[in-house]
Amino acid sequence: MRRAAVDVAATKSSATDVVTQADLASEALLLELITAYRPQDGILGEEGTQRDGDSGLTWVLDPIDGTVNYLYGRADYAVSVAVVAGDPSDVTTWQPVAGCVHQPATGRTWTAGLGQGSSVDGRALSAPASTALGSALVGTGFSYSAPTRAWQGEVVARLLPQVRDVRRAGAGALDAAAVATGELDAHYELGLNPWDIAAAVLVVTEAGGRVRYLDVDGVGLVSVITQAGLEAPLTDAIESAIASSPPRS
Repeated sequence: MRRAAVDVAATKSSATDVVTQADLASEALLLELITAYRPQDGILGEEGTQRDGDSGLTWVLDPIDGTVNYLYGRADYAVSVAVVAGDPSDVTTWQPVAGCVHQPATGRTWTAGLGQGSSVDGRALSAPASTALGSALVGTGFSYSAPTRAWQGEVVARLLPQVRDVRRAGAGALDAAAVATGELDAHYELGLNPWDIAAAVLVVTEAGGRVRYLDVDGVGLVSVITQAGLEAPLTDAIESAIASSPPRS
C-alpha cells in the first residue's frame, strides 16, 4: 500500500493526527489472524478494535506506529504487537508477556518474551548500562496538541544542556526499542498510548533496561525508558525540568 499511494482515511486528536487506509487494513489483518489462532484472548487496537476475552490475556495492537512518517514516505514507522496480562489500558499495572516490533521499511524485527530475553533479527540483546547523563543520547516525542507541544518544548529546552543531544524520530515503538540496541540511551515521552509501547517496553526490560512512569498533574503520564544506569539521573532531570516549566492550566 505504501508503494501504491497513501490515502488519509480520518483524523483523530487534531488535523495533523492522521489515520490512513493502511492503518485500518493492518489492524483488520491482525484481528483476523489473532481471532483465528487465539479466539479466547482480548484485543485492544489503536484504530478501534476492542474485544474482551476470557483468558486473562489481551493483544495490544498498533497497526502502524509513526503514521505521519508513513504518510511522508519516511522509514521510521513500525507495526507493534504485544500480549499483556492485566488491564490493557493501564500501562502502570499491566505485565507484557510477549511482544514484537517490526519495521517494514528496513525489515528489522525486535521480539521479546517474559523471562526469555529479547532479540533483534535473532540476535540477543543486552542494553548498555554505564552511560552518564551528560553523554546520553535521548529520544523524545511531541503531542499533536499545539499548546501541549509548546510546553514540551520548554521542558526539552531545559533538559537539552544536561545530555549529549536529543532526537525526535516520530515512532514511539521504534524509539523505545532503540534503547535495547544502544541506538538511543533513553527515550521519554508524554502521552504514549498502550499500543505505542506494549511490545517495546518488554524488549527493553528483557534486555536489562528500565521503564518508569511519571504522573504529571493536569497532563498525564510521561514514560521514561532507559538503560539501567540512567533511570535515576534522567528521571530526576525530567522532574526538575517539569518543575521549572510546569504545565499551564
